Amino acid sequence: MAMCVFCSIIAGESPAHVVFADDSAVAFLDIRPLFPGHVLVCPREHHETLADLPPDQIEPLFGRARALSSLMESELEAGGSFVAMNNRISQSVPHLHVHVVPRNRQDGLRGFFWPRTGYDDEAHAVATAEGLARAWADVAGTDFE
Repeated sequence: MAMCVFCSIIAGESPAHVVFADDSAVAFLDIRPLFPGHVLVCPREHHETLADLPPDQIEPLFGRARALSSLMESELEAGGSFVAMNNRISQSVPHLHVHVVPRNRQDGLRGFFWPRTGYDDEAHAVATAEGLARAWADVAGTDFE
């Protein structure tokens, strides 16, 4: 199987704005975010869908998504978050990933007709990733790079 783009990011072979990386998962900014701070949380091992994910990897993946959703409220001043995943349909990269998206009331997200917004510039993306990484490190008690 040819290496997928997320496997390449996880291996450090492709660039990404990494928010955290540990033994079980890697999280990085989505390159086509719904809103600034939209993060993808991926298991390190390549699994295409949730059904393919071994049972012992469910909690590590979703535990990290859960913690990250909470950090968005404090770090990004979000009113809440949207946490979702696609399995095959609408899954643009066939590597399981959880979308964790900061939300606010009247942010324009309606049903499944989502506006895509970007970062103001590269510095904005870097600052967003670094802020979330610092918040993650504080919660995890580890310094992620």
